[in-house]
Amino acid sequence: MAKQLALSLLLSVCPFILRPGANGGPAGKCGYQACPAVKPGMLNVHLVPHTHDDVGWLKTVDQYYYGGRTDTQRAGVQYILDSVIPQLQADPSKRFIYVEVAFFYRWWRQQTDRMKAVVKQLVDEGRLEFVNGGWCMNDEATTHYSSVIDQMTLGFQFLNDTFGECGRPRVAWHIDPFGHSREQASLFAQMGFDGFFFGRLDYQDKQNRESEREMEQVWRASANLPEPSANLFTGVLPNGYNPPRMLCWDVLCSDEPIKDDTNLDEYNVDLIVNYFNQTAHKQAKHYRTEHIIMTMGSDFHFQDANMWYKNLDKLIKYVNAAQKTGNNVNVLYSTPSCYLYQLNRANLTWSVKSDDFFPYADGPHQFWTGYFTSRPALKRYERLSNNFLQVCNQLEVLAASESRSGPFGVGDSSVLRKAMAVAQHHDAVSGTEKQHVANDYAKRLAKGWDQCEVLVSNALASLSGMKQHFIFCDKLNISVCPGIEELNEFTVTVYNPLARAVSVYVRIPVNGTDYTVYDSKASLVPSQVVAVSNFTKVLRKDHGYAVNELVFQVRSPALGFSRYSVSRKLGSPVLSTLTSSASKQQHQRTGLTIENEHIRVLFDADTGLISGIENLLKNLSLPVSQSFHWYSASTGDKESSQASGAYIFRPKQDHPFPMAKNVKTYTVQTDLFQEVYQNFSKWCSQVVRLYKDQQFVELEWTVGPIPVSDRIGKEVITRFDTPLKTEGIFYTDSNGREILKRRRDYRPTWQLNQTEPVAGNYYPVNSRIYMKDSKIQLTLLTDRSHGGSSSNDGSLELMVHRRLLHDDNRGVGEALSEPGYDGTGLVVRGKHLVFLDTVSASAELHRLQAQAEYMAPWTVIGQGQGTAYTSRPKHVAEFSALKKELPPNLHLLTLAQWDSQSFLIRLEHQFEMGESSVYSKPVTVDLANLFSAFKITSVEEMSLGFNQRKQDVSRLRWKTRPEGGHFKSVSSQKDSSEYAVVLNPMEIRTFRVHVKYL
Repeated sequence: MAKQLALSLLLSVCPFILRPGANGGPAGKCGYQACPAVKPGMLNVHLVPHTHDDVGWLKTVDQYYYGGRTDTQRAGVQYILDSVIPQLQADPSKRFIYVEVAFFYRWWRQQTDRMKAVVKQLVDEGRLEFVNGGWCMNDEATTHYSSVIDQMTLGFQFLNDTFGECGRPRVAWHIDPFGHSREQASLFAQMGFDGFFFGRLDYQDKQNRESEREMEQVWRASANLPEPSANLFTGVLPNGYNPPRMLCWDVLCSDEPIKDDTNLDEYNVDLIVNYFNQTAHKQAKHYRTEHIIMTMGSDFHFQDANMWYKNLDKLIKYVNAAQKTGNNVNVLYSTPSCYLYQLNRANLTWSVKSDDFFPYADGPHQFWTGYFTSRPALKRYERLSNNFLQVCNQLEVLAASESRSGPFGVGDSSVLRKAMAVAQHHDAVSGTEKQHVANDYAKRLAKGWDQCEVLVSNALASLSGMKQHFIFCDKLNISVCPGIEELNEFTVTVYNPLARAVSVYVRIPVNGTDYTVYDSKASLVPSQVVAVSNFTKVLRKDHGYAVNELVFQVRSPALGFSRYSVSRKLGSPVLSTLTSSASKQQHQRTGLTIENEHIRVLFDADTGLISGIENLLKNLSLPVSQSFHWYSASTGDKESSQASGAYIFRPKQDHPFPMAKNVKTYTVQTDLFQEVYQNFSKWCSQVVRLYKDQQFVELEWTVGPIPVSDRIGKEVITRFDTPLKTEGIFYTDSNGREILKRRRDYRPTWQLNQTEPVAGNYYPVNSRIYMKDSKIQLTLLTDRSHGGSSSNDGSLELMVHRRLLHDDNRGVGEALSEPGYDGTGLVVRGKHLVFLDTVSASAELHRLQAQAEYMAPWTVIGQGQGTAYTSRPKHVAEFSALKKELPPNLHLLTLAQWDSQSFLIRLEHQFEMGESSVYSKPVTVDLANLFSAFKITSVEEMSLGFNQRKQDVSRLRWKTRPEGGHFKSVSSQKDSSEYAVVLNPMEIRTFRVHVKYL
C-alpha cells in the first residue's frame, strides 16, 4: 500500500513517468485485450472521449494545427494532444481516440524522445487508440477510390512505422461525411477493419431505423467480392458525433459542470444522474444489445482535457454508485473498438444492407446534394493531381534513385502524396470549405506538382538518355503553354501510366502554321494546325498568345513513353494575329452532321442543338436533345427558410430554365477531327468533337462566370433528353468502381416521403452515369465528380457549376460564389464523353475509357532535341516497363516506392461479374514475367491498406440474416504459383515486392 501511495504521489507531480499497464496488467496490452471490464445484465454505457479535427474547413490546415485566426474559430489541434496525454498518463482508466493522422504526424515530429516514449506506452496499453487511421477523414461522395486508398495507406504507413501492431486501427470512423458510399465500406472491409461507425444519415432513414432497432447491421458492400471479404459491421451513432444534450463539458461548451459539493445551492449530481439514466435508457430502446455508445467530444474538443475528464470522472462515479440502490446503468471509459467487441460477443444475428446512404438530408427541404458539384474547378484539379501523382510514383520506381536526384535537382513525391491526402478531406474536394481554405488546398497541390515535375524530369532524362529543358503544360485546356509557342523545334514526350498501350490526341498551342511531326521510329505523323477558338481566347484573356493549335495522334506503350519530334517548316511564319488555318470552317448549319468511322452526331437545323446520335457500326440510332439549363437557387420560401449553399441543393422550381433555345454554331472539319462550336450565351459554350477512330463523342463545355447581377443564384446543368423508356431507373458509379442502380423517388430500405423532387433525386457521379432500355444504353463519362440525376424518364442531367448568393447555414458562413482569377467569377471548362451502344457492349467501353481518363497519358514538352545524358549510353525514344501489356480487364492501380528496399504494387480486376461476356472472368498474371525494368526477387501479399500481411488479417465474424440483399458466397479461383496471381471480378490485390534492377 505504501509503495502504491508513493507511486501515486510521484505521478501526480511527474505525470510523464512510464507506469505499469492499464488495469494492473503488463505494458504492451493493446487491441481487444485492453478493453475495460463490463457488467453483464446491466446497460453498459461506453463513453468515448474524442475530438473531431477537420483537416481544413473554416481555417486552413496550418491555422487549425497552431490555433490561429481565433476570430474565425477557437481551434488549435496541438493543444488537444498536449492536453490529453497527461490526463491519460495520470489515470489508467481513461481512454482517448484520435483520427486524423495528418495532424498527429505533425504533432509527433515536434515531441521529445521522452514524450514519444510516453505516447508509445499509452498506445501499447490501448488507452490512446487510433481509429480510422487515414491521413484525413475523407469525403465519400466526390472522392475516387484510387485516392481514398492512397490517403488511407499514407496514414497507415505512419502508424505502422511508429507504433507497430498496436497502432493499427480496427474500426473505421466517418462521423462527419455527408452521406456514405457502398464502395467506401467495401474498401474499409478489404483494409481489414472489423467495423464502421458514422454519424450522418438521412433523417427519414434514421427515424425508420430507430423504430425498427436497425441502427446497427452488416453492410454487404460489394455485389462481386466473395463473402465476407466486403462485409462490414456498420453502426449509426445516436447523436451524430456530439455528446447528449446537457452533457458537454468542453471549453467550447456552455453546459453546467457537475457540482458535487452537497453544501452548494447549485448541487446538481442527482439531477445529472437521473437525466443521464433517462437518456441512456431512451437511447437503448433503439439498439439491440445491453451496450450503447456515447460520443463525448465534438469539433476540436479537448483543448483543455481536464474540463472533460474532470466531469466524466464524476459522471462515472455517481452513476455507478447508484447501482447500490438498484440502478442498472454501468458507465465506463471506452473506445469504438471495445464497444464493437462487446457487440460481437453478444452473438446476435444482424440484418444486411446492400445499397448506400445517398442522398443525405437532415430535414424535409435540406438535401446535401449540392456539394456533389461545389467548387468544380478544385474537383478537377484534385482529379488531375491524382493522375500526376500516379505518374510521379511510377517514374520514381522505374528510374530508381536517379529520379529523386538528377540534373534537374532533388525531386520528392511525398509532397504531392501528402497534399493529395489532405485534399480527400470531407471539407476539401467536397467543396464545402471557405474560399481562402480552398485556395490553400490548391496551393498545397501546386507545391506537390512542383516537386514531382523535378522528379519526372530526372526520370525521363535517365530513362531516355536525353537531357532537355522540360516544360509541363498544365493549361493546355485553354491553349496556354508559355515557353513553346515560339519554338521552331521541340519534342513531345507522352508518358502512359496505364498497363496497356493507348492512343490519344494532343493539342499543342503554337504560333506557326505548318509543322512536321515524327514519331519515335522517325515515321511522319499526320498532323493538323487549327486556329485557337474565340471561345478559348476570351477565356484565357492575357494568359496566352498562341493563335493556333497543333493537333496529332500519339501512341504510347504500356507503362512507358513515346517521344515525338516537332519542327516548324522553313518559311512558315510565326503568327501574331488570327489567320485562317488549313481546316474548313463552316458557319451554316442546314442539315449539319459530323461523323467518324464509329459515330455520327446530328444537329437540329433550326436550333443548332444536338438532335441525335448514331452508332454506325451497330446500326443504332437515338434521338438525343442536349442542352444547358439552370436552376434558380432557393433563398427560402414559405415551406422552409432553407437556401441553396455549398452543401445543400435546393432549386426554386422543379423545371430548370433553358440556357438558350437557339445557339450560334460554326464547324471545323479536318482529316483528324470534326468540331461544332455552340455558343449558348456570353457565359456558356460547348464544342462537340469527334476524333478519328474514337468511339465516343467529346463534349468540351465552358461555363462562367455565372452572372448574378439579377441577384439570383444559379445551378447550371447539362441535360440529355431521349425517348428511352427508362421507368425511373438510371445508374451511377460508386467512387469510380461498382455500378449502383438508382430509382427516382425511391429508397431501397424505407418508404420515402419525397419533399424535394429534384434535389432529392441527385446522386454523386464520380466517373459515369447512364440509362438504358432493353437494347440501347447512353453513357456519360465525367472528368471530375458531379451531382447527377434522371429527373424524367429518358433524361440524364449533370450539374456542372453553381454560384450562389446565400449561405445554407451549415457552418461555412459564406456564400458559394467563387471569384475566379480576376474576381468576376469562376469560369470552368470540362469534358464529358458520350457513348451510344448496345447494353451488352457498353460496359466494356465505359469501363476501359473511364480508367483511361483518370490515368490519362502525361504530356511533357522538351525544348529542341536535347543532349546526351551521361547515365545512358544511347537515346531511347520509346520505352515500356512491361514485357507485355496487361489484358484489358486488369489494371495496375499502384506502383510506388515504399521504402529503400521495397515497392508497393496493386493489381485490380476492373470488371464486375456478368458485366462482360469477355472480360468478367478471372484472369492470371505472372508477376515474375511482368516487368522489363526490373526483376522481382520476392513477393509478399498485403492487405489493401498495406499495413498487414494478408495471411495475418483476421476480422471479427458476424452472423447475418439471409434476407435484405444478402448475396451468396462466390467461389474464386486461387493462385497457381508464388508469382502467378489470379484476380477475380472487382478484386484488388496488394503486394510488397523486392526487386533487382536490370
